[in-house]
Amino acid sequence: MLPRAKLAVGAAIVAFATAYLAYLGASTTWRYYVLVDECAQSSNELVGRRLRVSGRVAEGSLVVPQDRSFATFTLQGRETQLPVACQGPLPDNLAEDIDVVVEGTLEENGLLQGEKVMTRCASKYQAEADNASGE
Repeated sequence: MLPRAKLAVGAAIVAFATAYLAYLGASTTWRYYVLVDECAQSSNELVGRRLRVSGRVAEGSLVVPQDRSFATFTLQGRETQLPVACQGPLPDNLAEDIDVVVEGTLEENGLLQGEKVMTRCASKYQAEADNASGE
């Protein structure tokens, strides 16, 4: 085989591998999160996959030990609920009746095994925006 042909084949393989890895990386970030109700509807397809689920921490469901290394709670959607167990660091403002996004893996028993919790405080930022606009 000619040296140029070998170089072309090698470049094609590298280009294909790079494109494939870029596709894999992008496909996990095309959708930032699913809602609790969407997760419940598509639970069969989502079991075992890494995902982010957005919902509200149901009142009376949050359990956090004193060392804050673990939390269990229920994510409330409009129509369904999703139990969550989250290991690792927790945000300081994690509380009941606030919107959160949990990143983790959905198990076959319907439990979302979380690795990261991100709080969403829209009302806090809305109030600051209203004050800045002079309302």
